[in-house]
Amino acid sequence: MKFRASASAATLAAAFVSSGAALAAVSVGQAAPAFSATDTSGRTVSLADYKGKHVVLEWVNPGCPFVRKHYESANMPATQKAATAQGVVWLAVNSTHTGASDYMAPAALAGWMKDKGGAPTATLMDPDGKVGRAYGARTTPHMYVIDPQGKLVYAGAIDSKPTANPADIKTATNHVNAALAETLAGKPVTVAQTQAYGCTVKYSD
Repeated sequence: MKFRASASAATLAAAFVSSGAALAAVSVGQAAPAFSATDTSGRTVSLADYKGKHVVLEWVNPGCPFVRKHYESANMPATQKAATAQGVVWLAVNSTHTGASDYMAPAALAGWMKDKGGAPTATLMDPDGKVGRAYGARTTPHMYVIDPQGKLVYAGAIDSKPTANPADIKTATNHVNAALAETLAGKPVTVAQTQAYGCTVKYSD
C-alpha cells in the first residue's frame, strides 16, 4: 500500500529520524509484546488481561494536529465505538514524557478524551515510553491490531490519507476498520501493514 507523499509527512519522518529514539522492530505476524501500564484512573492494565480477545492499540497525544483531525471530526471515536460494540478491546496509549510541552496529566487526558467523545476501553499512561518503544510506535496516531492468539495482525496508519485535513477522512480507507472486519471474520488481514503518519511520539531521552 503506497501513500501519497506530502511535505508534512516528509517533515515528520525527518523529525523522527533525528529524534534518536531506540525503538523495537515488532513485525506483523509476531507475538504482541506483553505490557502493563496505569490508566488515567490509576488502575493497572495488562495486555494479558485481555487474552482471547481482539485488541486495538492507538497511540494518542492531544497536542498533535493529526490526532485532533481524527477526534474533532469524530472519526476516531466512531472507529472506537464500532470496534468495542463487537467485543474488541481498545487501548489508547499516551507515551508523551512528562517534560514535553504537550504532556497532559492523567485527569486532564481523561477529561479531553471524554470531551471529544472518545470511547476507548482504557487510556493508558506511558510517560517512560516502555510500551511505545516495545511496539516501535513512531507517531500519533500509530495503530496496532492484535488477534485473540496474541499475534499482531495490523500495524500502521489509521487511514490512507496522511494529512491533518479532516476533509480527507471522507475519501480515505479506514485501515483499522478493514483489518478488524477481516480478523473478526477469521480471515487474514489483506492490508496488514501501512506507513503510520502523524506527529513524532515525544519519548523521554
